[in-house]
This record gives sequence, C-alpha cells and structure tokens, in this order.
Amino acid sequence: MENLVKFIEKLPKAELHLHIEGSFEPELMFRIAERNNIPLKFTSVESLRAAYHFTQLQDFLDLYYAGTSVLIYEKDFYDLTWDYLIQARANNIVHTEIMFDPQAHTARGVSFETVISGISRALKDGEEKLGISSVLIMSFLRHLSEAEAFKTLEESLPYREMITAVGLDSSERGNPPAKFMRVFAKAREYGFLAVAHAGEEGPPENIWGALDLLHVSRIDHGNSSLLDDDLAAMLVASQIPLTVCPLSNYRLKVVQDLSNHPLKAMLDLGLRVTVNSDDPAYFGGYLNDNYIAVAEALSLTKDEIIQLAKNSFLASFLSDSSREKYLHILNDFHLSNL
Repeated sequence: MENLVKFIEKLPKAELHLHIEGSFEPELMFRIAERNNIPLKFTSVESLRAAYHFTQLQDFLDLYYAGTSVLIYEKDFYDLTWDYLIQARANNIVHTEIMFDPQAHTARGVSFETVISGISRALKDGEEKLGISSVLIMSFLRHLSEAEAFKTLEESLPYREMITAVGLDSSERGNPPAKFMRVFAKAREYGFLAVAHAGEEGPPENIWGALDLLHVSRIDHGNSSLLDDDLAAMLVASQIPLTVCPLSNYRLKVVQDLSNHPLKAMLDLGLRVTVNSDDPAYFGGYLNDNYIAVAEALSLTKDEIIQLAKNSFLASFLSDSSREKYLHILNDFHLSNL
C-alpha cells in the first residue's frame, strides 16, 4: 500500500466537486473571526475541530452555514480560496472546479461582488503562481425558494465571464430538481452550463430529474444511480459524469463502510466516475485522502486509479486543448510508473 500511496500523491488529477466554503479549516476560521472581531461560540481551534464530527447531512449543514458568518470582506474570500489552492497544490491537483454558495453570504448582507471578487482573484493568482487552472460554479441552495435562486441568478449576470456553470446543492430531501427547472432554463439561456447534486441522500428519481428537467452536464454524487438499471445503462451510454465523494459519503453515512462504496462497481460498469473531496475541512480529507481511502477499501489497482484521474479530466469543463494537454501529462505519468 505504501507504493500505491506515493503513486496517488504524485498523480496529476483534477477536482470537480469542491465547495469552497467547505474547505474552511478551523485555524483559518479563527484567524478571520479575530480579524473581523466576530465572536465564535467555540473557545479554541480544538473545540471547533471536535464539532466537525457529525453523522448526518443536516448537522453538517448547520455547522457549515455557521462557519460562513465570519466571511465579510473580499480578503476573507480570497484567503479562504487561497488556503484551498495551497492544499490543491500539495495534492497535485492541476485543475479544479470550485463551487461557491453566494446565497449563504448575500443573505447576511455581503454583496455578490465581494464574494466573487475575492474568490476569482485567488483563482487567478492560483493559475499564475501555482499553475492550477480553474473554473467557478455558482450553486443555488435548494432549501431556499425558486424566487431566491432567480434573484441570485440576476445578481450574477454582471460577473457572467467569471462563472462557467450553475449548480444545485444543500438538502436534497424534500427539494427535488423540478423545484428549480425554470431557473436552470433561464441560466442556460444566459449561456451557463449546469450541474446538480442528486442521488446522494435521494433516490434515482432525483438523478433522472436533474438530467431531464435541469439538463445538467454531470451529476454531483449520483450514488443511487446503481439502484436503477435503466439509469445506470443510460449513464454508461451517454458517459455523463458522476462526481463521487467517498469520505463525505462515509462521514454522512451515505455508506456505512467504504468497503461498501459503489465506486468500484461504477468503474466496472464503465460509468465516467470521478473522485472528489466535497467539503474536505469537514469530512476529514482532501483529494489524495479520498483516493487513498477508496484504493485501500476497494483494493483498486493502479490502472483503475489512472482511470479515475483520466475521468476527472474527461468530465471537466476544460477546453479541448487544455484537456488534451492534461491527458498527455497523465499518460506520461502512467508510462513512467508502469
């Protein structure tokens, strides 16, 4: 396993399912809270980190949104994003597709401009200084109303060139894709691509809905796709990607044990499945940790790990030329590690 860990650590890869607010490490949260004179209910970094242990999605979301309360200024969003990019470089992530939740901030009186300016400036520096390319995905919070999503879409339009796609996250239960069909249609009219969380804690019907009603380019999570043979067959035939998040699934009890994770079965079926960290500060692991955990739990081979990395580039929103560049780098890595 030691050799496989080193192989994964050196593996060039993309990350496609990363919530920037979910990369908020306790140390940074405390520093920003102190800088902004915002009291936290936790007395220390250690007590805050201890609170990062939960067993269901809603408990995580409650803490997640509480953590965003210290993010006020453009520098805060820059520091949050830059902190993740340093981790990305350490994980040999060469391309990342970052999701952000503007509604979690604008509802607190923080302007859309403040949020996106800080994040985008860090992403630009990440490409220039760290060599990490990136795109930005604006997520709608599905527990909020369709009207609020429309408002956020309108707020985003002056920054259209900074955003590649819209997404849908937060509580899946009780908030089916149909709730946001009209706002996704309007977003597509403006030229945005689309992704959506589906089939994490919800049934295969939510995946069908994301595909048929929201017309997404890929599914975030998609664990329940294997519960519907017709859906799985369609996903194989269409090669619509799934951005799976193993450690997140384990921490939120989507799977009870990583040895039961559907990732290997998805690979065996020929699904375009990828590995991602989701909310790494809260779920105990960045991208390499996720690769290593499933490689060990599912006895993945080097060829299967290479396929996962290849899928991460094939499933990305990179230009054709950039995608081919990264696939060439990955192929050279593979050949040198046979």
